[in-house]
Amino acid sequence: MLGAGARLGGALAPPGTRRHDGAVPRRRGVLLGLALAVATLVGCGPAHDAATPPSSTPLAAVSVAPGTTGVVALGKRPFRLHVPAGYDGTTPLPLVVALHGYTSNSQDLDRYLGLTAASDARGFLLALPDGTLDSRGDEFWNAAPSCCDFDGSRVDDSGYLSTLVDAVRATHPVDRVAVVGHSNGGYMAHRFACDHADQVDAIASLAGPLPADTSGCRPSRPVSVLQVHGTADTTVPYRGRAGDSSAPATAAAWAALDGCRPTATAAPAQDDDSSIAGAETTVQVWSDGCRDGSRVALWSIQGAPHTPQLSTAFTGQVLDFLLGR
Repeated sequence: MLGAGARLGGALAPPGTRRHDGAVPRRRGVLLGLALAVATLVGCGPAHDAATPPSSTPLAAVSVAPGTTGVVALGKRPFRLHVPAGYDGTTPLPLVVALHGYTSNSQDLDRYLGLTAASDARGFLLALPDGTLDSRGDEFWNAAPSCCDFDGSRVDDSGYLSTLVDAVRATHPVDRVAVVGHSNGGYMAHRFACDHADQVDAIASLAGPLPADTSGCRPSRPVSVLQVHGTADTTVPYRGRAGDSSAPATAAAWAALDGCRPTATAAPAQDDDSSIAGAETTVQVWSDGCRDGSRVALWSIQGAPHTPQLSTAFTGQVLDFLLGR
């Protein structure tokens, strides 16, 4: 776990992006030391006692024109919703919820993954929420004991995202819900699937694992899970650290939760990092025996850091997994 004084900093934001306050985030090599002593952690645990529970927040009417992105009022935490171009307003569509990393924001993640363009091209609703601000002015999700509620605010982000999904479903026909997150947002995707499996069909996490102690993850139904992680990640190590599972252990845990047989099958390598020559990503898939058609995959980007330079094919491949295509 991270000590109370240790921050992951701007390395959890895509390179070259700006923080919400206009400051350029720190690079990967300028991280504060990762103090892993559990004794120094300040209240980052999975709490559900926010001052105003999201479940008590009234749902707002959503009126966003096709091909545009609008702000949806949801109590004190509005979010942006993109409706794909050409949408007729009646056909059920998938909903993709995108979760940014610590010190980043939804606009940065949208640019990094190219999600708005993909929404128009593939025809899915795209929700772009933001975390809350900590005492340093950085946006975070209260996702896991190790990341990233360093002030101990105990904000109920899991409940907030549950309310967000309900808000979109109340005004749009939705046939599938998927969540994708980077870093702190990846941790949050796992947390949401553990807490609200009844509301989500699939998640994808880039560089955000399950906690080391997975006993608190009790999904009510199977969820398809894609874990993507660079093997050279020094921010959230591929092999895990105190408080975090490794990337392979995260995938294996979900395979067990989904009832899959424990042995993964190797799939063809793929090119996910444009800065690394060749098809550098090894792919393992658990699908045999998984309940209700779920599946689990681990994409290990060999030699990639915490924030890879993503290939042009990456987002499409992730969406293929999330949307079951």
